[in-house]
Amino acid sequence: MLKDRLDVRIYENRTLMGEAAAKDIASAMRKLLAEKEEINMIFAAAPSQLDMLVSLCEAEGIAWKRVNAFHMDEYVGITHDAPQGFANFLKRYLFDKKPFKSVNLLNCEAGDAAEECLRYEALLKAYPTDIVCLGIGENGHIAFNDPHVAKFDDPKMVKVVDLDEKCRNQQVNDGCFAKIDEVPRYAMTVTIPALVKAPYLFCVVPAATKADAVYKTVMGEITEACPASILRTRENAVLYGDSASGARLPEEYRV
Repeated sequence: MLKDRLDVRIYENRTLMGEAAAKDIASAMRKLLAEKEEINMIFAAAPSQLDMLVSLCEAEGIAWKRVNAFHMDEYVGITHDAPQGFANFLKRYLFDKKPFKSVNLLNCEAGDAAEECLRYEALLKAYPTDIVCLGIGENGHIAFNDPHVAKFDDPKMVKVVDLDEKCRNQQVNDGCFAKIDEVPRYAMTVTIPALVKAPYLFCVVPAATKADAVYKTVMGEITEACPASILRTRENAVLYGDSASGARLPEEYRV
């Protein structure tokens, strides 16, 4: 069911949601790989993505050796081996499971985070994104573009941001940290324009904690106060939710 240009699909449970998203992502990958020598993808790292990632790893007929992978955000100041690191999450559930042509990561231990953002921006320019696999935060963010730093017309492709309290609390709710004082206050993130310019956007958003954010994304105004609402302006963007995250949406959005 379309809301503006965004295709919204709410499934009965997380398993069906993840399987459906993975099927569509795999189909887009095969289509693009039939047209191009290699493709470039950006992946979100969060527990919300697990069902999709498990199913995507089981997909057949994908030439992973022709895929360049990127991740979309990373904390500033954690160590390379920190289990909460987004790069480590994706290594565990995807990057170490498939033979990618390249895996490109933000360096959480970079001495100058702003310089690291410029390095990563140069990579994104050299390898224009074909597919983005993303989620939505409890505050409506995409990547780490929290409402107070979100810019639909951001001139940067990658930037350093401070994380708002709701975003940091989400990391505790997700079980990544024991308490908010342990959650880093700063991160590097791919910006909104750099994400949504990709030809294909697949947004996976399960769980009751995301119900308000999903409602605002789909039914609210298109505004930086809910950064994910920008998805409603994009062609080939699909939002996949489960019955919990889609609980506030009208019945017609249920698959």
